[in-house]
Amino acid sequence: MVGSNLIEVTDAEFDAEVLQSDIPVLVDFWADWCAPCRMVGPVIEQLAEERVGELKVAKLNVDQNRETAAKYKILSIPTVILFREGKTDRQVVGALPKESLVKELGL
Repeated sequence: MVGSNLIEVTDAEFDAEVLQSDIPVLVDFWADWCAPCRMVGPVIEQLAEERVGELKVAKLNVDQNRETAAKYKILSIPTVILFREGKTDRQVVGALPKESLVKELGL
C-alpha cells in the first residue's frame, strides 16, 4: 500500500482490487523511467486523498505487470483509466494538469 487510499496493484491483484471493487477505481499505468508519469504522480496522490470512500486509486507499474498492461492495450504512459463496475469507463493518455484530468475522467 502506498497511502491511505492509494494502492499499488499487480497482475495477480488486479481482478480483486480493481474489477471487483464496489466503488469506481482510478488506475494509473506508469513506469519508473517515465518523466511524464512522475509529473502525474502527485495529481494521482491528491485525488486519492480527496476522494476517500468514493474512489479507489491504484498505481500499476507496466514494466512489472505486463499482462494487465497488454490486456488494456497500454501503448503510451502515463495512461489513467477509470473503471466502474469492472469495466473501463474513461481513459486519458499523457500528463494533464489536475483540473483537466478530473474533467476528462468525469470526476
